[in-house]
Amino acid sequence: MSTKPSKHLVTFPNPSPGRDYLIRHECPEYTANCPVTGQPDFGTIVVLYTPDKLCVELKSLKLYIWAFRNEGHYFEQVTNQILDDLVKAVKPRRMTIAGLFNVRGGITTRVVARYTKPGSRGRAKR
Repeated sequence: MSTKPSKHLVTFPNPSPGRDYLIRHECPEYTANCPVTGQPDFGTIVVLYTPDKLCVELKSLKLYIWAFRNEGHYFEQVTNQILDDLVKAVKPRRMTIAGLFNVRGGITTRVVARYTKPGSRGRAKR
């Protein structure tokens, strides 16, 4: 696997697909550029999800987050894009992405986007 930033997310089979459990990843190295000023923005992306059949592989998640570094993104847009990309790759039962963005102009921003698989009631599959 490459060590260059990449938007390609790698998955692996969930080792316990019959059980609902929560996975939490914190990615404290999110950086991108402000689309208005071009100044760098920094933050932490928190990924919380209940897997179904797949889990995201951590190195690919790290490289995915790094891939935003030279791009311009609004906080709201990028949080929802990360959710959409991870849901497409992992197909979880439930997922929440929290973008915890550093102070910019005296304002701290927190953006939370959520997904629930249609028909998912929060119960383990039998």
